[in-house]
Amino acid sequence: MKHPDIQPVSTLWPWYQPETAPHAFRATDEQSARAWQSGARAAFGETLGLARFVQVPFDAHILEIVDRGTYVREKLLIRTGPKTLMPVYILHPKHTRNPATVLAFAGHGYGVADIVGRWEDGSERTVPDGYHRDFGVALCHAGFTVVAPEITCFGERTTDFAHLNRAMGQQEPNPCHHTAMLAFHLGSSVPAMRVHDALRLVDYLETRTDIDTDRLGAMGISGGGMHTLFSAAVDTRIKAMVISGYVSNWRESIFAMHHCACNVVPGLAAHGEMTDLLALLAPRPLLIESGTQDPIFPIASVRSATQQTMAHYAVFGASQQVETDFFEGRHEIHGTAAYPFLARVL
Repeated sequence: MKHPDIQPVSTLWPWYQPETAPHAFRATDEQSARAWQSGARAAFGETLGLARFVQVPFDAHILEIVDRGTYVREKLLIRTGPKTLMPVYILHPKHTRNPATVLAFAGHGYGVADIVGRWEDGSERTVPDGYHRDFGVALCHAGFTVVAPEITCFGERTTDFAHLNRAMGQQEPNPCHHTAMLAFHLGSSVPAMRVHDALRLVDYLETRTDIDTDRLGAMGISGGGMHTLFSAAVDTRIKAMVISGYVSNWRESIFAMHHCACNVVPGLAAHGEMTDLLALLAPRPLLIESGTQDPIFPIASVRSATQQTMAHYAVFGASQQVETDFFEGRHEIHGTAAYPFLARVL
């Protein structure tokens, strides 16, 4: 019988001391802050284990080009590893001269199709749906070239469990959890895989003359918000960020309730709180978007983390570079402030 006073997780909380983490942000002036960034960014890449990923030729293949009236949607495959192919949608606005580019990262769901105006079966839709609200299409309508990759574990990049014997009661695992467990076993993590893919995607975009990577932003929600934060923390080629439904404190969100294992990186505690990673984005423009009724990223934690992030940005003389859109709603894209923000800063 389980004793009510015994809580196994309680034995771990004394180890949770982000304020004493070796790579936490403690700078008090801009010079020391930039020196901290240099070391902390490299250390974050080491924690992710990015050096272990093998770089291969992109071997890009265009799969389809679809005219959607106000924009053209391109779908292609690029190789990001020896045995890794990543589908990517690129939305080209027809009526914008020299558009800036935004990476659009989906969160959990049926994949990137959900942010570029396609239903699960691949059919087209004209009315936004779901918590993503077709934000890839909305960004394109706002005048951006939108680059939306299929994130590992989502959509077309889920694990094939056809070998399981349903008659024997074998249940299909959650793709993210299954991949995360294997990644941990091999000394890696799902966020590391996603960041590597993002770095290679930007590398690929730099080879194209029709895409402006000098004015490159990123936007994502939920797991896509994590993708935006982690990728931009490593890659300063991303010049502006919109993080929706993710900014908070680890203890009050990811470790306070059920969240997917694809949020977890072994050893990330060495980098302090989420706000310490957010300091790696400074002084680049950042908009934090969150619903006041979001059940998995509580607004009190969002506000606290935002205030701390602004304080970190202030050390760089850039507190005004952090903007917010705290809207009445749940875990969903809002976009009201995000699209004008990106248009202004890019």
